[in-house]
Amino acid sequence: MVELISPMIKQLTPIKFILIFGIIFSSCEPIVNKFDDIEGAVMYRANNIVDVGAQNTVKVMTWNIRFGVARLRFFGDGCGDRVVLKESEVLEGLEGLAEKIKQEDPDILLLQEVDVQSKKTGYIDQAQWLLDHTDFNYGAYASMWESQVILADGLGRVNTGNLILSKWKLENAERYQLPLRGDQDALTKYFYLRRNAIKAKVAMPGKPFYAVNTHLTAFATDDTKQKHIDAFKAILDGIAAEGGYFIAGGDLNEIPPNASKLDYCLDDQCKGESFHEYGIDKGDTHKEGSYFAPEITWLSSLFKSYTPAIPLDVYGAFETGHFTHSPDDNLQLDRKLDYLWTNTTWINGTTHQEATELSDHIPVSATWVIP
Repeated sequence: MVELISPMIKQLTPIKFILIFGIIFSSCEPIVNKFDDIEGAVMYRANNIVDVGAQNTVKVMTWNIRFGVARLRFFGDGCGDRVVLKESEVLEGLEGLAEKIKQEDPDILLLQEVDVQSKKTGYIDQAQWLLDHTDFNYGAYASMWESQVILADGLGRVNTGNLILSKWKLENAERYQLPLRGDQDALTKYFYLRRNAIKAKVAMPGKPFYAVNTHLTAFATDDTKQKHIDAFKAILDGIAAEGGYFIAGGDLNEIPPNASKLDYCLDDQCKGESFHEYGIDKGDTHKEGSYFAPEITWLSSLFKSYTPAIPLDVYGAFETGHFTHSPDDNLQLDRKLDYLWTNTTWINGTTHQEATELSDHIPVSATWVIP
């Protein structure tokens, strides 16, 4: 999970506000890309293409890679305070990711929090870097936050989003804009993340199918996350209604409907924060993104309609073995936020908890059986 805009907006001085709006209204190009409801994805290809033929099964993996910075304490993510990281630190993180990816050897990889030429991660195009340091041939990228410059804290240029990597060619890749948060003022919303889902047709010879990747809101206090889940499901429903097959997944920032723990406010609080205090002028306050009780049923429709890589009964029988996230630099995993889905059949669904040091999220993989 990552939220960067709100704390930065609050730190902007009046002079910085004037500078920002001067840029916005005097420039021909907007400082922040607002995106269309549906638009083409940004396409990538590896420097060296290795043809891969048709298969009867496809190994699929989803992973939120946290900008390739592993467990470094990053500003706005957990309780860290670093804003701009060294190129050498980012490369070390990417190398760890690439090693694990090559070890698992998925055919389709759904990645979230991929940076493309962002100042905070050394201006490395991580989409191209991962293509050229793994065994994938093609990629499709959809930005969830693209800004020419973020003045607060020297964050600078930002471009981060979702990426599909494939051993087969990707066609008709589209970025679907998800609803913006409804609990923010206009200024914050202008500079805020624009969550999306990306869909692409995987051109496996004779057996084409669709891949869908998403990263839903983490900290909305209204029903925005429910709208994101519904929009994600609508994309899958559309593929199924046309007789297509899909593999889909991502970081949904939501726990399963049979999760035993719903409140992580005290687990996630940083130094100086205080939640669940009672007394005069103190309410039962919750940390944004850490209290799931009001939304615990929001994933039920997905579980009822489609097949998860980790079924609810399997998860419920051994919850800790399927946790995929822990905050900040805490290596003790404590909740499941990451999922894979299909409208056919999975085998060998696996949560790769051995990768705890490579990101604050754990990859989930499974083998998809092609109808």
